Amino acid sequence: MKEISEIAQGNYFEVADGVWGMKDIFVNVYFVSTADGWVLIDTGLKSGYEKIINVAGQLFGDNVVPEGIVLTHGHFDHVGSLEKFVREWKVPVYAHHLEQPYLNGKSAYPPADSTVGGGLMSALADFYPIEPLNMSGEVESLPFSMEIPVLPEWRYIHTPGHAPGHISLWREKDKVLIVGDAFVTTKQESALAALSQIMVLSGPPKYFTCDWQLAKKSVETLALLNPEVVATGHGKPMFGEQMRQDLRQLAFDFDAKAVPSQGRYVSEPAITNQYGVVFLPPKNSRMAERIAIAAGILILAGLGFVIGAHLSKSNVAIFKS
Repeated sequence: MKEISEIAQGNYFEVADGVWGMKDIFVNVYFVSTADGWVLIDTGLKSGYEKIINVAGQLFGDNVVPEGIVLTHGHFDHVGSLEKFVREWKVPVYAHHLEQPYLNGKSAYPPADSTVGGGLMSALADFYPIEPLNMSGEVESLPFSMEIPVLPEWRYIHTPGHAPGHISLWREKDKVLIVGDAFVTTKQESALAALSQIMVLSGPPKYFTCDWQLAKKSVETLALLNPEVVATGHGKPMFGEQMRQDLRQLAFDFDAKAVPSQGRYVSEPAITNQYGVVFLPPKNSRMAERIAIAAGILILAGLGFVIGAHLSKSNVAIFKS
């Protein structure tokens, strides 16, 4: 990976020809150049706004508005700055039609699952926002042809499991794959790994994955592409034959390598459709106790400044889910 620049507002790095990434605390966004300008992939956390503006200015010039925004999915850490960008830029936003309920105010996501284990990021999962954005009329559904209107050299692949309408982006000419959270290249359940991006090719973040069978099929689909470069929502880009071997191994041994030994969605997935969540498996009866423990961990770890700004007051809904 070729490091391009380190700036006060955050690091950005080259992924492939005309593709750059930027880390926003523990999640990545991507900038893709086109013949006519550039496109933003995901918008990070709420803290990402100024960082994205800064990096876009260095890459494409100050005040150069993108042709559009493409969302891999709508979890809070991927759409945190979306509403502000839409108000300021007034550009088209694209997402899979199965993500629409979570972007237009129709349905909350399946609640995150703190029981999956693996570290502090999982332990805090009961606090993560799941309520939808209310952007009705602002987000367009991607065409069923798998084309991406603002990225003619790319196509999208529906890769559900982590989220119902999750997509990955594929550029065939040089085998570049932007995968969102279909799989990641760090142990996202661990706060240490998530913040430092310790590199290891892993399954999707366990605490937000609501259908493990679909997640497995998605990884199998992506492994068959034999990508040359993978750029993920969490962790650093990976390249070449070792990455392909790791990805094939993850697909082959997904149940052991990716699926948690316990969790709300392990035995029974959340069921969703174009209108949102239809069915949720029952939550563990000790949910309140785990939430209290997680709150204590949050205070002791001193991570409130990282997570707190991105929490929604409407998250009381998780107690009713």
